[in-house]
Amino acid sequence: MPPCAEIDDTYAEAFRSIYAEILITARDRVWLDHAVNAVTGNASSSILCDCEAGLDHYLGADATPDGRPGAVVQFHVPRFHKDRATRLERALLVRVSQNVLTCPTAACFNLLNEPTYFKLGRKIAFFGDGWQFRDLRFGRKVWVIPILSGEFVLDRRFGYRDGLMGGNLWFFGATGDAALRAAERAVQAVEEIPGVILPFPGGVAASGSKAGSRYKFAIASTYEAYCPTLRERLGDQSKLPAGVESVQEIIINGHDLATIAGATQIAIAAAVETPGLLRISAGNYGGRLGKSFIYLRPERQPQLDGN
Repeated sequence: MPPCAEIDDTYAEAFRSIYAEILITARDRVWLDHAVNAVTGNASSSILCDCEAGLDHYLGADATPDGRPGAVVQFHVPRFHKDRATRLERALLVRVSQNVLTCPTAACFNLLNEPTYFKLGRKIAFFGDGWQFRDLRFGRKVWVIPILSGEFVLDRRFGYRDGLMGGNLWFFGATGDAALRAAERAVQAVEEIPGVILPFPGGVAASGSKAGSRYKFAIASTYEAYCPTLRERLGDQSKLPAGVESVQEIIINGHDLATIAGATQIAIAAAVETPGLLRISAGNYGGRLGKSFIYLRPERQPQLDGN
């Protein structure tokens, strides 16, 4: 058995979001995955993307309204934006209309029955150019839009609620392959946990960032103190542990603090014995970014019941 990597006595600093959760269904897994990949595209980081989105989990045909394979997808926008609801609605409007409506055999349903909601179905239904109509299908109030391939069905209302963004883990490897393999193992484990998403490509962020930049127009920039190629140039300012040649990161967004904290522990357990992995750590800013702390050592985590 390979030696376990050291786990830093630190925490990931998460921040509050609002999020929507939708269910996409399709004729089969092939077209379902096409819809999921399209609707979650360019949604890795709120630094420049309109939202952070990702696949939560799949549902079998026995668990969906229309009896077809389904996928649950989350969309998060940081709560610190004053126009956060407008931003989230715009992201949903663009992504569902351009990436799900256009996908052969796809349909779209709401999963959050909240007092806060968007009349998203009505807005997307205008694509029907007057031929759209309201109906009751699968026991749900839906809009039906005639399209060239048949009909597109979607719920009338899509709810949203408070969530959490920015849970993270850093994997310090003696080699690039070791760091990436550890991150891959963590991703594979977290993908089995309902209630969370990993918004970056393949679930892994190769370019972990810090808040702020020397350039006034940039809100985030490369974390130079942990860049292996800058170790000699930075000298004592480098924070990279000895022997580390590569760092990979995963970001975890989800329903609440308890869900993300649980996923974090599962990720650590899956990665800690990766050959060549030297240390597992996390990024935080001393509480300046968010007030939700996810501790890497479980004994440090207070009792959790939500955000």
